[in-house]
Amino acid sequence: MLCVRVVLASVCLCAWLTGCAKPPQRLDQSATPTSQQLAYAAQNKVTSPLAVQTANPEIDTKIRTASINNDAGLNFSLRRGLTGRDLTIETQADVKLAAGEVVITFDDGPRPGKTDTILDILDQYNAKATFLMLGQAAQKHPGLVREVAKRGHTVGLHTHTHGDLTKVNLVAALAEIERGRQPLVAALSPINKAPAPFFRFPYLAQNQKLRRAVNNAGLVIMDVQIDSKDYYKASSAEVLQRTLARLDQQGKGIVLFHDIHQRTVDMLPDFLAELKSRGYKVVALVPDQRLQLRSNTLLAQNN
Repeated sequence: MLCVRVVLASVCLCAWLTGCAKPPQRLDQSATPTSQQLAYAAQNKVTSPLAVQTANPEIDTKIRTASINNDAGLNFSLRRGLTGRDLTIETQADVKLAAGEVVITFDDGPRPGKTDTILDILDQYNAKATFLMLGQAAQKHPGLVREVAKRGHTVGLHTHTHGDLTKVNLVAALAEIERGRQPLVAALSPINKAPAPFFRFPYLAQNQKLRRAVNNAGLVIMDVQIDSKDYYKASSAEVLQRTLARLDQQGKGIVLFHDIHQRTVDMLPDFLAELKSRGYKVVALVPDQRLQLRSNTLLAQNN
């Protein structure tokens, strides 16, 4: 009886420390674990009677992913806490967020030492993001492009050299976008993936003629509702507070970060933790297959 009380006390303490949403179940000594629970316990070296009886192999299977280290000490609530819906996009009109929904985006990468660390942080919170990449960066680091896609994030377009498209004619602007797309296509083709036809203007510089031309080329423009302004020289704490203040003011939106700044890397864990504590959900943007096919054809025709 003393052993049972010790086990119960240990389990209660662990549940409190890891933030379980439900109180621990009382051990029913008369209950017999199912064959699935016994198999799960043997596989995962579970020895506590309570843990064996309450083990749920189905939930554990859904939570596990190739990118999450299951020995990292992350509790189930943390892994699932930020995961929102997948939003399939075919046109600009499809980019509609409900209250409390956030889309996380990163521009200008990939960059070693920054992008890969950001991927690890996103994995810890099971949050998916959209990376709008430069073609010239993708040429230098194709393996990092693939790693972003392998971990379930969306790879989109941000031109080749980050030039201001309002300074050139429409033909040259579309050619610059296509030039930036080709290194992404080359980087992702070995894993049978392709960049999403999502595009963001460098410097957010645009006009109606440009927007119409980009849309007619089969691309969906990734607008920004919450600009973190992490490109300004500031501390990670300043970036965090500025971004959260704007997000709380609007209650939802597409957030702009850059995966080339250390301040952004340093800020990200606190930002994701705050999203979770404030009840936000991170939405993953996914291109509709029809959009993918249409953009490939139209971009080639425009060049």
